[in-house]
Amino acid sequence: NWWSQVCPKYFMKLVNLYKGAVVYLLRGRKTFLIPVLFNNYITAALKLLEKLYKVNLKVKHVEYDTFYIPEISSLVDIQEDYLMWFLHQAGMKARPSIIQDTVTLCSYPFIFDAQAKTKMLQTDAELQMQVAVNGANLQNVFMLLTLEPLLARSPFLVLHVRRNNLVGDALRELSIHSDIDLKKPLKVIFDGEEAVDAGGVTKEFFLLLLKELLNPIYGMFTYYQDSNLLWFSDTCFVEHNWFHLIGITCGLAIYNSTVVDLHFPLALYKKLLNVKPGLEDLKELSPTEGRSLQELLDYPGEDIEETFCLNFTICRESYGVVEQKKLIPGGDKVTVCKDNRQEFVDAYVNYVFQISVHEWYTAFSSGFLKVCGGKVLELFQPSELRAMMVGNSNYNWQELEETAIYKGDYSATHPTVKLFWETFHEFPLEKKKKFLLFLTGSDRIPIYGMASLQIVIQSTASGEEYLPVAHTCYNLLDLPKYSSKEILSARLTQALDNYEGFSLA
Repeated sequence: NWWSQVCPKYFMKLVNLYKGAVVYLLRGRKTFLIPVLFNNYITAALKLLEKLYKVNLKVKHVEYDTFYIPEISSLVDIQEDYLMWFLHQAGMKARPSIIQDTVTLCSYPFIFDAQAKTKMLQTDAELQMQVAVNGANLQNVFMLLTLEPLLARSPFLVLHVRRNNLVGDALRELSIHSDIDLKKPLKVIFDGEEAVDAGGVTKEFFLLLLKELLNPIYGMFTYYQDSNLLWFSDTCFVEHNWFHLIGITCGLAIYNSTVVDLHFPLALYKKLLNVKPGLEDLKELSPTEGRSLQELLDYPGEDIEETFCLNFTICRESYGVVEQKKLIPGGDKVTVCKDNRQEFVDAYVNYVFQISVHEWYTAFSSGFLKVCGGKVLELFQPSELRAMMVGNSNYNWQELEETAIYKGDYSATHPTVKLFWETFHEFPLEKKKKFLLFLTGSDRIPIYGMASLQIVIQSTASGEEYLPVAHTCYNLLDLPKYSSKEILSARLTQALDNYEGFSLA
């Protein structure tokens, strides 16, 4: 009670005090001769920090990220512990003392930042992939011994799709694979294209499939113009397996460490983590509706019935027809007044995010959690899950240049390289994003930041009549030695305008 009443500045001092204690204990762990002492001390410090965290949830003295302990990610011993913990979760044996330490840390997810949690999730995915691959290889050995090689299983989840029937082929391919198969590393083959998938083909597969599935013309999702966001439609006539497919696709994207551009509000990620959306989420999805409901709550007068003329219903348009939906039984006969306006707002928000979309969201979430559910996902905050899935748009083009690597005859001082960066920095934002899409398979920035892209530019023996070539699997750009800025700009622009598809010709 006292902590909740202190000033934010003092509260911040308390948070930093216990964060410092945790870091001190972790760094000095090997100096403790009696392991029990370390376990008791670290648990006591974390529990006190947790109490501060819970107080902050109510009074919001400081931002959520104030509780992050960045030093944890840089402690090599703790990284090893994460790995041991994941091995333990996969059913493998690990040293009990390490497991105990790590489970202690993972019980306090607020100390990890989004990058640390992402690293944990990716480590977990890699281990699950290895288990799935080992299982397939073991079965293949057994099949060879029993002289039944035709029953051999691929160690990869291989999807054969055609560009002109991407959704139908994806539905067919994913429906024939078991839940265990979904845990294997993903490989995508576009029929008629020669490229071997080392990551780049998969990136384009996710990009094109989700672009097609999320298109509002199918009626599965409603597009909100004032927020540029999508949400599940109230009325939909497609089969449930379409939503299930979208969920699996989003889960596979995370599972295979691929950033996808999903135009969903934070409410979706809250629901995936069992957090109930509220009025703030409606303000993000539909600012006009959200502001209207807030005005209703803030209205100081007593004449709410006469001013707003509302009852417990909501109007929804479906294929050009406006329908009135009841928010509660007999809602059309219940007038909104001062005493029940909070109940009305809660019912309104609940209808948008829960009742009206329950059927479609359930199919989506079952597909998503089939691939990406588990203990590690529970560590995330909704905003962190969104950042991991869709990346961000915090572009730092100078950092992109500074972290670039050069191969062959090229270096940062080579004339062609200088011409390239001069040309690139003169591009407008949309064209720069198009270059990222061309080179990396996504125009979004991974959660680790711009530096994590680390593009590679290498020289080629091709003449300047040839276009630059991108190897999206490796963020690698083959750049011919162009003699002028004009030629380089023209060739690069032509390559960006024709980026789709994979061909070795």
